[in-house]
Order: sequence, then structure tokens, then C-alpha cells
Amino acid sequence: MSKLGNLGARLHRGEISYDFVGKRKIWYGISILITITAIVGLAVRGLNMGIEFEGGAVFTTPTKMSASVAQAEEYANKASGHQAIVQKLGNGSLRIQIAGIDTGQSDRIKQELAKDLNLDPEKLAADLVGPSWGEQIANKAWEGLAIFMVLVVIYLAIAFEWRMAIAALVALIHDITITTGIYALVGFEVTPGTVIGLLTILGYSLYDTVVVFDSLKEQTKDLTKQTRFTYSEIANRSINGTLVRSINTTVVALLPVAGLLFIGGGFLGAGTLNDISLSLFVGLAAGAYSSIFIATPLVADLKEREPAMKNLTKRVLAKRAQAAAGEDLAEVRATDGDDGDDGAPAVVGPRNQPARGRGRGRTSGKRR
Repeated sequence: MSKLGNLGARLHRGEISYDFVGKRKIWYGISILITITAIVGLAVRGLNMGIEFEGGAVFTTPTKMSASVAQAEEYANKASGHQAIVQKLGNGSLRIQIAGIDTGQSDRIKQELAKDLNLDPEKLAADLVGPSWGEQIANKAWEGLAIFMVLVVIYLAIAFEWRMAIAALVALIHDITITTGIYALVGFEVTPGTVIGLLTILGYSLYDTVVVFDSLKEQTKDLTKQTRFTYSEIANRSINGTLVRSINTTVVALLPVAGLLFIGGGFLGAGTLNDISLSLFVGLAAGAYSSIFIATPLVADLKEREPAMKNLTKRVLAKRAQAAAGEDLAEVRATDGDDGDDGAPAVVGPRNQPARGRGRGRTSGKRR
């Protein structure tokens, strides 16, 4: 931990750095590849929408069932003719979800399930869910997402500048696309919890981005009055200066989410945690990546197009070329001074002056 702290301090002081901005084309290429993969996954496989969005029935068995999850899923598929989702709850009961059925089908399926599971039909709880409720949730979520993005763009444009607002918006769209694409590829069920998790990650993603933007804003004050650094170099210093902070906050946020996803949803079998934990896990990781590798390099790209920044870059490069030429000339002169074959070596040290003293050059003797 002390080594990590020392590394963070050295990054903050600019003693060491990694050229994130200079290698931005690599990061852009990686992001484009991941985004295309996510879009293809959405187009080919689509999202596995939950029963709240498609409508259907949910059957809940009593506790201490002898049938396994696989057996219950086989019975439900045979009885309904649809793909059923079976989850084992914490109290030992089974939750059977069957989408796309109406009331009449629900009563028939309930009787067949009770027979196959050796249960009294009255002990098998059945709840019908209409698709209109899930549709209302989805519509409200899209409205909230649109309002959120508009407010974010307005705030960042006022607090920082419009280029940073555009970069942050691109980063948010990048995170949402990757998260939904992962859902399509993995096949996890999309529930209202997924929507909540998707909206939650936007705040985390924006937090890391704003931290870097704030550092960049402070370091670029009166930037055109100096000739030591270009805008891209200052942007790179801002990323390096906040890098350890971004990593720490992301890791701390990912640890409990990973516990929900891999331990709660995977090891313990609490499948109901998967819908929200996967969106949070993927979104947090994508948000940390986009704030470092996408948002700030994109700001540098947009900023370097300004005439003032172009002139600054020319002046910085000209000064460096002049300094390099001066160093080369000094090195040549030093080399020529050490070589005695081409001529007499340069005289080093003070010249020998004729000694002067009082009375020299005068005729000795007393004045007459």
C-alpha cells in the first residue's frame, strides 16, 4: 500500500507519467471494437426481457421442495410450451417464471405443475403480471435517462466548457452501449432492477470524468502565456495526477458489487441479484475506462483544433527545437575543443601578464 501511495504521489507531482493522450488512437480503436461487438450482440441475440416487460405468470412453490431447479424447469417448459426461468429462493422454495401467457393458460399450467411436483394446487401460488407495468417502467427510465443527459451537458458546459460536455456525453453513451451489449451476450434477464442499476452507473461514470476535468481546468489557466507544455501534455498530466484516485474509488465500488454478482448470484444461487449486480459491475468498469481513456483524450483532440492551441503547439515545438539545436552546438564545440589534431587547443586559464611594481623602469639613486 505504501508503494501505491508513493506511486500516486510521484504521478501527481509529474515525476513519472504514462502517455494516455499520446496513444489515444489505440484506446479509440479498442473502444470502437468493443462497442461494435456490443451492438452486434444486441442485434443478433437481443435482450432477454423479464416477465415485468413481456407479461406472464409467476408460480411460487412451498418451502423444502424435493424437486430440483432443473426438474422444475423441465416441468414448466413441458406444461407451458414456453421457455421458463426457475430460481431457488433463500427459504428453499422455487420461483417459476413463464412469460407470454394469459389467465386461461395460467390456470391450466398451474394444475399441470402441481401434478408434476406432487403438490396441492392450492399450495402453488400464482401471480399474473401484465406487460403494461414493465412498459411504463421502461418509458419512465428512457425519459429519466434523456433528462439526465441533457442536464449533465448543460452543467458541464457551464462549469467547464462545451468540449468537456460533449466528451462526457460520448463517454456515457459508450458505457451504456457496452453494458447493454454485455447483457445481450450473456443472456441475463432484464428486470426493473437492471434499469435501476443502469441509471446508477451513470453517476459513477460521470464522477471520475469530472474529477479529471476539474484538474485539467485548474492546470490550463493562462496556458497560452507559457511555452513549456501543449494542451495535450497538460491533459495527460491531469490523467496521471488523478489516476490512483480513480483506481482506488473504482476498486472500492467494484468489490461489494463483485460480491453480489459472483458470490451471491453465482456461488449462493441467489439469481435475483444478477439483474442489478451485472449492470453495476460492467458499468462501473466501463465508466472507469472511459473517464481515463476516452473522455479526456477526446477533450484534448477537440481543444487542439482551436487556433490558439495550434499556435501554442507551434511555439512549444519551436522552442524545444531551438533548445535542442543549442545543446547540439554546445556538444560540438566541446568535442572540437578536446581534439588537438585539427589545430592548437584552446587556451584555458588567465594570460601571463608582465609584472609591474613600484619603481620599475626608473633610474636608481636619489633624486638630485
